[in-house]
Amino acid sequence: MALLTAAIAPAVAIMTFIYLSKRIELEPLPLIIRMFVIGVIMVFPIMFIQYAFESEGFFQSPFLKSVFLAGLLEEFFKWFFLLFVAFRHSDFDHHYDGIIYGVAISLGFATVENIIYLFANGIEIALMRAVFPVSSHALFGIIMGFYLGKAKFSNSNSTLCLFFALLIPVSLHSFYDFIITVFDQKWIYGILPFMLILWMIGIRKIRVANKHHEKLLKS
Repeated sequence: MALLTAAIAPAVAIMTFIYLSKRIELEPLPLIIRMFVIGVIMVFPIMFIQYAFESEGFFQSPFLKSVFLAGLLEEFFKWFFLLFVAFRHSDFDHHYDGIIYGVAISLGFATVENIIYLFANGIEIALMRAVFPVSSHALFGIIMGFYLGKAKFSNSNSTLCLFFALLIPVSLHSFYDFIITVFDQKWIYGILPFMLILWMIGIRKIRVANKHHEKLLKS
């Protein structure tokens, strides 16, 4: 029970923070829960695809593995379901909502992944998992959701924003995995500055989305 709690707690804490950071009109829960559940279900087909490619000897170099089996594969499926389930939904009615749904699907995925890792390696790695893999998934979700919200509600080029919603999280996720792989035992020295920058970007996206939200209400 303690192991399960340790695996789930980071996602609950981050999701609560993101949910309550919306300054105006809290989001209805049903679509948030649906996106979280989709994230949970996504884990198993993605793990199967990753296993199949690795078994067949594809993408063996650290760079190719980081880009195709981690960054592109995982972020593409998040982006796809956000686009075709949340993006057109009536509850997605403000810029900031993209961030909420992006984080929800990302944390659904990260929670199952976290449960698997903790049951395999023990509760000793729970804090490390919370600080790095779980929070990084959430931050990729913030960035993806930010650009989806921008595509839907700003006057910017919506097609370009949809492309950025995929490209930027894929690039960041790939770089994250590449650092872990290449730095090996000294991965902490590479990942700490990367995570600090990622948090700065994520917090800024939250603030910008909230300001856009308030600006629309005043206009």
